[in-house]
Amino acid sequence: MRYFLPLFSLLLLGFLPIKAQVLTHKDSFTEADTLRGSLRPERNYDVLKYHLNVKVDPEDRYISGYNTITFKAEKNLPVMQVDLFENMQVDSILYRGKKMNFERKFDAVFIDMAPQVPKNATDSLQFFYSGNPVVAKNAPWDGGFVFEKDEEGNPWIAVAVQGTGASLWYPNKDHQSDEPEEALIEIAVPNGLMNVSNGRFLGKEVLEDGYTQWNWKVESPINNYNIVVNIGNYVHFSDKYKDLDLDYYVLPYHLEKAKKQFEEVKIMMDCFYDKFGAYPFEKDGFKLVETPYLGMEHQSAVAYGNEFKMGYLGKDLSGTGIGLKWDFITIHESGHEWFGNSITAADIADMWIHEGFTTYSEAVYIECRWGKQEALEYLKGIRSNIGNQNSIIGEYGVNSEGSGDMYYKGANLLNTIRSIYDDDDLWWKTLKDYTEIHRHQIIDTQTTEDFFNKAISTDLSPVFDQYLRYAKIPELQIRKKGNSLAYRWQADVEDFKMPVDIFINGKEVRLLATDEWQQYSGKIDSLDEVKINEKEFYIDFSKL
Repeated sequence: MRYFLPLFSLLLLGFLPIKAQVLTHKDSFTEADTLRGSLRPERNYDVLKYHLNVKVDPEDRYISGYNTITFKAEKNLPVMQVDLFENMQVDSILYRGKKMNFERKFDAVFIDMAPQVPKNATDSLQFFYSGNPVVAKNAPWDGGFVFEKDEEGNPWIAVAVQGTGASLWYPNKDHQSDEPEEALIEIAVPNGLMNVSNGRFLGKEVLEDGYTQWNWKVESPINNYNIVVNIGNYVHFSDKYKDLDLDYYVLPYHLEKAKKQFEEVKIMMDCFYDKFGAYPFEKDGFKLVETPYLGMEHQSAVAYGNEFKMGYLGKDLSGTGIGLKWDFITIHESGHEWFGNSITAADIADMWIHEGFTTYSEAVYIECRWGKQEALEYLKGIRSNIGNQNSIIGEYGVNSEGSGDMYYKGANLLNTIRSIYDDDDLWWKTLKDYTEIHRHQIIDTQTTEDFFNKAISTDLSPVFDQYLRYAKIPELQIRKKGNSLAYRWQADVEDFKMPVDIFINGKEVRLLATDEWQQYSGKIDSLDEVKINEKEFYIDFSKL
């Protein structure tokens, strides 16, 4: 997550408005966008494993090393595209012991595999590289390395590259649709510092040049942007939830605060196990790692920089007070383990599958602890952050996210669909089935729509279409007709229809509204008697 916030929310929180990593609505795209965002013939291979071996020099902000990429050719592969930012040096590429010829174009490296890697062949190449990676100006909103010092003057280094791309710092197939099945991450840092990466700690090795190599292994599919380094003077403590290992890495002077703050993790796991199913990466364990930036959903090594405060750095994004009852970064970023890390959108245009569901998981957590009404109040409160200026879904094939409304509007769309279900038992079953059936899968929006549509007789297609593919939300229009009420939807989607609940003199009534005028069978004296169920349905409402 990059925490997209409208300007007024940023000012309330004391931040200056900043450019998100990819959340910039573009009307035109370049060849570089296509090279990054499309599945070209040169990308006709499936990544099976990454073996990263990298040395980080904090003083010179310099990295060097290699990535061994094990892959399977999905078609005959005469030329292979591997991505690495053009400011980074390609030192050499070895394939079967031979140095390979290559060409560079923007952030893509095209390797001549002559004559070709045959279809279905499994093979590997070793890609050596070095350079000064892009430094983030304000992570996690913009991508790059973060080189900071802790309060005791020790180097404190991390990376956050969602959207910008993992090829910012290591060579890979930088497309969200392809995840290695496993990863070995070996990071050498100056003696006295520790590196924490994803997965399980395999051990450390003291090298001869004043460096120590810290080795980690991931045994689950992992997206490129989730593979990270976290370098600092860390101390470690651990806990357990059922059979899940909980590990925490923080700066030593924050140890006691962290022990108290991170107790919430077990409460969260109780809720998320119940509503979403078991933690998706039990083999790799769960970690929170203190970082010099606010946070990010790095799989099995969640970045935490919320300063051990409740809310969002001590603020409430909903304006209701409810957001101050829990630690935003712990809950939101951990929610991404189910939505984004386990269930992953094939194209970045469908990132609402990550962010909408994860923002909704905040309300799920609230409901687990404080009840449905507080969850609904929170969801209503975060609507103040919605702009409704552009569509949630972006352009496919060009590495383009849609509107930042994917967070708050996406969550309120899901809550509206729950209200259309009008059956909480069915809703919770469907949501849990969704997370368990699509565990460790790469999917698209249509798959998500079809899944939630299948569970009920009401056709949700026009609902998804309006909320995801158009900027505006549907407007329920009412007018008095004689002694009764007439109503219809005003929407962009042709033949739009959606059930909605209203109150007439305090009594809840369900209208099976369409974009044609219909008449309520009961009588009313005034339109003032009519209220919408605004906590459960996110819609516009007008009296004509």
